[in-house]
Amino acid sequence: MKQLTTKFIKTLTIMTTMASIALFGNEKAEAAEGIDTSVVDEAWGLPTYVYGGGLDETQIQDTADILGIDSIENVASVEVTGEDLQTYLGTGSGNTASMISSVLVQREDEGEGVNVLIETPDDITEITQEQYANAAITAGVEDVTIMVASIRPVTGESALTGIYKAFDVNGEELDQDRMEAAQEELETTNQIAQENSGDSEFDTSRFDQAIVEIKQQLAELKEQQGELATREDIERIINDALENNNLQNVISQEQLDRLLSFFETYQRTGAIDSDQVKEQLGKLSSDIRSRFGDAFQEAEDSGLFDKIGNFFRSIWEAISGFFN
Repeated sequence: MKQLTTKFIKTLTIMTTMASIALFGNEKAEAAEGIDTSVVDEAWGLPTYVYGGGLDETQIQDTADILGIDSIENVASVEVTGEDLQTYLGTGSGNTASMISSVLVQREDEGEGVNVLIETPDDITEITQEQYANAAITAGVEDVTIMVASIRPVTGESALTGIYKAFDVNGEELDQDRMEAAQEELETTNQIAQENSGDSEFDTSRFDQAIVEIKQQLAELKEQQGELATREDIERIINDALENNNLQNVISQEQLDRLLSFFETYQRTGAIDSDQVKEQLGKLSSDIRSRFGDAFQEAEDSGLFDKIGNFFRSIWEAISGFFN
């Protein structure tokens, strides 16, 4: 009997280990790692450090330190100015002194998606990682890691211009209409998020996910019917996406109208037909969902409960086998 019990315990231990692998081996969290500037191993040769034109020399170095740049020689450095704001977006006052937020941008292998890391979340006061990524994808940015930082509190909107400049100085030209649409997107989504920030029913991640879903549905509709969505189609798609993300009772009619206006602009850009945008949005959607924090829903979606049920069913069958 003692021999049987020992054998049973060993078998149970093996089964538990195997179950842990089955349950969690493929549930690896993909933690963002940032950009290693100590080695040269990326498509542009060097990561590109685009610092705000409103910084002095000391602040440029302080920002570089925040971004983990070991040596300024390990990056390609360039200033972003108010003139760049006008060049890329056709808007803005051209006031370089107000441009404080900075970015470190590294081109990644195909399929990596757009990954944004805000290194100073207390000083980038309004824009979220997902809002940056969503807008950058609209502009045509793909497969990059972007680190954002500021030495003092700013909204963070000028960082998007820095991303465009990083692409420009590395010989990758982005479409003007799409860059302007991306800026409109960032402003619209940020304003709506700020207006609802005090509402306990509003979840920024779910709102960011709704924006992704609207883009995906507009592209799918265009592909299916060969023409752009009507205003009624866009409104229906927006409402469906908000409901899918439990925001239907949060977003006001006035805010919905602003979204409607933006997406009418969005679908007239090249983003609507872009296979790269579809791919990047799919990756971003996966990243956003991983941040929802709804463990029960995530477990249900991933089939984790089925795996657990099968595991304990196997244990019971093993126990029955020992004593039958």
